[in-house]
Amino acid sequence: CETSTYLGDVVILVYAERHGAEDSLHLGRKLHLHFHPTADEVSSDAWSKQPVRGIVNWPAGVALPDVRVIPVASLTEVPRALKPVARARMRKDSPVVPIWLDFDGSLERMFGIITGEPNVVVLDTAGQVHSVLSGKLDEQEFQQFVTRVEQIRSASRDDLRVVTRPQETLLR
Repeated sequence: CETSTYLGDVVILVYAERHGAEDSLHLGRKLHLHFHPTADEVSSDAWSKQPVRGIVNWPAGVALPDVRVIPVASLTEVPRALKPVARARMRKDSPVVPIWLDFDGSLERMFGIITGEPNVVVLDTAGQVHSVLSGKLDEQEFQQFVTRVEQIRSASRDDLRVVTRPQETLLR
C-alpha cells in the first residue's frame, strides 16, 4: 500500500474480501462522515474533498491532520487473467471514491483478515501502524474507535515545531 503521500494525516484502511465488502463500505462511509460531516450535504464528486472536523484547542494557522478513510478490496481469489475485469468492475461500481485493490493479499498477510467482516488498520500521522481491528462495531465500539482516532490526531500536535526566529530551520 502506498500511504506515504498521506504523512501528517491519520489513515484508516478498511478492507475485506467479497463477503465482507458491503459491511466494510458501510463502515468506511460512516467513518468518513464522522470526520467530514459536511460530506453528506454535497454531490458525490465533492464528497471526498470536504474539510475534516476541527480539533479542540488546535493552534490557529496550523493545518489540521486529516482522516483518510481508504477502502481496500482483498481480491486474492481473482485469477491473473481476470484482474483487468475486476479493475474495470471496481471503477464502474465506485466511479468517485477510489477503491484500492489488494490482489496479493498484502493486508491479509500483514494484519490478518476475518472473512465476511470489516477489517481495519489505523496508521498514525507518522505513517506507523497504530492499531488493527476486525469485526463489526456496535455504536459504543464505534464511538470508542473515533475517540481513539481523535486522540491520535490531537497527539500529532506534540510533533509540531514552530520557527521562532527567521533564520531558524524548521525540521519535523
